[in-house]
Parts: sequence; C-alpha cells; structure tokens
Amino acid sequence: MNDTATDSAADGNGVGACWSCHGPVGRVALFCHVCGALQPPDRSDHFRRLGLGARFDIDDKDLLRRYVAFQQRLHPDRFARKSKKERVLAERHTVSLNEAYEALKDPLRRGAYLLQLAGRAAPTEEARTIDDHDLLMETLERREALSEAASLDAVATLAGQAAKEEARALAALEDAFAADDLDEATRLLTRLRYLKKFAEEARARRAVLAEQPA
Repeated sequence: MNDTATDSAADGNGVGACWSCHGPVGRVALFCHVCGALQPPDRSDHFRRLGLGARFDIDDKDLLRRYVAFQQRLHPDRFARKSKKERVLAERHTVSLNEAYEALKDPLRRGAYLLQLAGRAAPTEEARTIDDHDLLMETLERREALSEAASLDAVATLAGQAAKEEARALAALEDAFAADDLDEATRLLTRLRYLKKFAEEARARRAVLAEQPA
C-alpha cells in the first residue's frame, strides 16, 4: 500500500519536520519524502490509520486487506538493519495498527468507537443495568426461557431466535449510523451487547445439558 491515502490527509493537517533530516513531512505520512526515514505514528483515529473514512459500513475483506498491507510494510523485521529509532517506531506502528484493526473488525466495538469519536458515551460490556424497560423485559424473559430449556433442541431454538434478532439489530444499526441517528445507534448497540451475551449463555446452557446423562 502506498502513501496516497495517508499523505492526502496531510493537506488538512499541516506539515511537520522529519525527526531524522528535519525536512518537511506530512504529519500523517509514514515516511519522510526527503530521507525516507520511518516517521512516528500520528494520533489519527483508527479509521484513518487504516486509510478509511469514519463510518460503520465498512467491508470486512477490505479492512483485512488494508491491515495486512500496512503490517507488511511496517513490520519491525523490515527495519532490522535500520537505526534503533526506526526499529522502535516500527514496533509502535505495529501496536497502533493492531489496536485499530481489533477495534474496527468487530461491529459492536466499531459502533462504540464511532460514538466515542462523536463525543457520545457508548454502552460498555461492564454495564450491569438496563435503562430501556422494553429491553429489560425482553432480556429477563429470554433468560428465563433459557433456564427452563430442558433439551438441546429447545436451547437451539432460543439461540436461533436470538441470532435472527441480532442480525436485524445489526442491519438497523448500520441504518442508524448512516442517518446519523446516534440515539438510536446507542440503543441498538446496547441491545446487541445483550443479544451477544445471551448467545454466550446459550452455549453454556448447551454444554451443561450435553453433559447430563440421557
């Protein structure tokens, strides 16, 4: 991957000085155009770090392609014969790229990150309370049905229903972000987190039932 995506952003972010030759270099450029030295990772958001616009609707294959291309270009092994400074910078780039990819490849984390960029509080996995009454009742009823499920088929049915709800909520979340409806996006992210948690509980329930004697 070339510097086109990153360097084009430099127009709006100014020009800095290369740490090595002190020549002019775009603040989001990977390498100095004068001496070719690797530059420190800028403070870009995760999207821009991977050459993407900040949006929820991104292609998973394109995301992976970009991540792999940047990693191959910036992997510390490529700088083994370079200065200690560049070896350290390559390691910092690798950490930043890994963080960006992990945050964007998961729809829930990507949605939460978009809310964060917009200055909104995002629902977290650590949250223990549900402010949405309808979601609270739905969650309680679903968990009660799961606890009463006495067969693997019954658990599979509940898990299948939840999976369909998750797919619908994910599609609705994409629409909410496209419409810049952050309140609805927040609500849907909360719902998706509880549906994901239910899927984990269903797997655990299935494991318990599988161990019981026939």
